[in-house]
Amino acid sequence: MTIPEKRSGHLRIMTQAMNWLYRNWYCSTIFLAIFVLIFSMAYILDEDMALFLIWMQTVVYFVHQFEEYVLPGGFVEFFNREMLGSTSADFPLDLKASFWINIPIIFVAFPISALLSGIVGLTVGLWTAYFSLINALSHVGMSLKVGYNPGLIVSIVLNIPVSLFTIYYFISNDISSITSNLTSFLIALLVQITLMIFGFRVLKPRAR
Repeated sequence: MTIPEKRSGHLRIMTQAMNWLYRNWYCSTIFLAIFVLIFSMAYILDEDMALFLIWMQTVVYFVHQFEEYVLPGGFVEFFNREMLGSTSADFPLDLKASFWINIPIIFVAFPISALLSGIVGLTVGLWTAYFSLINALSHVGMSLKVGYNPGLIVSIVLNIPVSLFTIYYFISNDISSITSNLTSFLIALLVQITLMIFGFRVLKPRAR
């Protein structure tokens, strides 16, 4: 086998693997939520309540994604049809774009921020609580226009109360300063605004 043929074979395998991930990444969310919850309760809860609450943002958001993409699922179709005005269920937002939106933020940035909260300082991960709150409120906002949307129930039942309690706990126990809260809020708001710009300035003009 020639070198170009080997490279072509490796590329084909990589493409197949990525396509599988695009179609199935969200199936892991409920299992990851359970794992992180058990780990946090076993090793963090009794030692540091504040750090435990930061880790809970990751747990809650995994459950949030489970509702969006698995049970009942349908967020991609909902967003395309109801928010972007597309006649297609899987365009312009598709599973590939959804993968690259969710994985860097929730699968990477959330747990890394929680880890750094335990190593560098508790407020490093506080932005995740603010993001969880802001994004949940966006689901509530969408519900006022179109009714139920995938992610709404978990937003109301978990995202909003858990994130609000986390912020309250940090403030009431003098763990976070006004500056750290403002910084965390601005980081979360910037992430949310970036997502909205991508959705409504980049994707919506492509809708058909």
